[in-house]
Amino acid sequence: MKVKELTEILEGNVIYGEDFLDREVFTACGSDMMSDVLAFVKEQAVMLTGLVNPQVVRTAEMMDMKCIVFVRGKKPDMAMIELAEEREIPLVATDLEMFTACGKLYEAGLRGGSGR
Repeated sequence: MKVKELTEILEGNVIYGEDFLDREVFTACGSDMMSDVLAFVKEQAVMLTGLVNPQVVRTAEMMDMKCIVFVRGKKPDMAMIELAEEREIPLVATDLEMFTACGKLYEAGLRGGSGR
């Protein structure tokens, strides 16, 4: 699935990364706890979260994620957007709740990257 397609599925809007919408993503994870993402997630490409602090972008970079999706209408501040730009990580926002967003992506064929 491409970032553009997941943005459409989630009825989201691109905050940053219009140039990266053709990136392929194969798995996803949803969490507001970055420690869980670091400890349990493997082979992921998209992170869904309601957490809006710079640690999210840093975690995504460490885990080589291709995109961050903010759920529940959350929006990153300018410092987060600039950090994502430096690391070339697209940011997408959706008004959907985490459970619904993950379910829609699962229904569309995207699977978890928990390695379990």
